Amino acid sequence: MTDAPRTSPMRRFGPALPLLIFAALAGLFWYALQGGDPSLLPSPLIGKKVPEFSLPPIAGLSAEGKDVPGFDSSDLAQGEPTIVNVFASWCVECQVEHPVLLALGQQPGIRLYGIDYKDVEASARRFLGRYGNPYARVGADAWGRTAIDFGVYGVPETYVVTGDGKIAYRHVGPLTEDAIRDKILPLLKPPDKKPQG
Repeated sequence: MTDAPRTSPMRRFGPALPLLIFAALAGLFWYALQGGDPSLLPSPLIGKKVPEFSLPPIAGLSAEGKDVPGFDSSDLAQGEPTIVNVFASWCVECQVEHPVLLALGQQPGIRLYGIDYKDVEASARRFLGRYGNPYARVGADAWGRTAIDFGVYGVPETYVVTGDGKIAYRHVGPLTEDAIRDKILPLLKPPDKKPQG
């Protein structure tokens, strides 16, 4: 009695593999088209320190007669929470969210910093000159290294960093007034102190 030759799993299921990959990708696209919320993309950095970085200022960018400084990771651990917005002059959705950022930056007590992602400095200056500069500090991330270290999926993205330099929240896509009111502003308030009994 002879054993039947065994067929490898790859030989048996190989022809169906491209179809399975296509079905998985189609399912992801269908989910996105059905209103899947891109801001719910998980971030492994939530609750962890911001990555080490140092970003130079955008050369020639000024506000109220003063140069707008760049910033580094130590600037995000100065005891106050900071909103960090990753933007670019070439990003259409960044233009869409910009009025919301301008209004946010004018609120008292808000520290709003910008990371200019893979941009040309002259284009960034024109963008902020045309639409207004909501940022107290803007770092030029010409090669995108800092954004990659933050886990940026695509611009715009916004992070809330606690006063001790930890990432508390990530928003993917253009900011909305609802996201600011419901998600971001509550993270900027100091925790309520319980009354002593």
